[in-house]
Amino acid sequence: MVSSSPVILGGDANMGKTILVVDDQANVRRLLREYLEEEGFRVVVAENGRDALYVARRDKPDLILLDIMMPEMSGYEFMRTFTKEQDTPIILLTAKLEESDKVLGLELGADDYITKPFSMRELVARIRAVLRRAEKGAPASEVLRVADITLDRGARTVLVGERNVRLTPTEFELLATLMAAPGRVFSRAALLEAVQGVSVETMERSIDVHIRNLRTKIEPDPSNPRYVETVFGVGYRFRPPEEE
Repeated sequence: MVSSSPVILGGDANMGKTILVVDDQANVRRLLREYLEEEGFRVVVAENGRDALYVARRDKPDLILLDIMMPEMSGYEFMRTFTKEQDTPIILLTAKLEESDKVLGLELGADDYITKPFSMRELVARIRAVLRRAEKGAPASEVLRVADITLDRGARTVLVGERNVRLTPTEFELLATLMAAPGRVFSRAALLEAVQGVSVETMERSIDVHIRNLRTKIEPDPSNPRYVETVFGVGYRFRPPEEE
């Protein structure tokens, strides 16, 4: 059973973006729902990953706040299933402090994470930053073509040759940033700033995880990158076509 039915602020389903809150603690779900509703969001909730799959498929949220440690189906298990179906942005809510836990979440497709306890203001800032990445629009004519990759900022699509590639919002913004300046070397800090949009304490090394995920989707051989190169000790760059 789903732990609660959707709550719509003011009775207007179009009033704000829909956030799915997934946490096994009822008080956490209640507090997050109340605060996010005050911020203008529409909120739906689930108490574990199994219920979250049902709610996410039914309500198609714009963003998911996902606890990691839950009974019946953990946040990790949820992501392994759901990210095969949708590229909905996910922010992890984690009480775990180990870097390996955060990295695993990013590898499974999370866009960001926030460690409990956290301030509500920071959480809302993170939500809005991730939603901006997901919605970042541009004129349909703003198309980047480098080598055999075509990235359309307006349509939010990426083609590698004739193959359509589905990227998370963070992966899309990373690729767009790199493709906009082929040959330029970006530090991890610069890439983090480009994709986050807000000043938050997030590991610069999380960029490495997003780059690794991006390579698995666009590179013919991710272990020997053709497009996104590592510049050791500095960061990353998109290889110019003339160097191929």
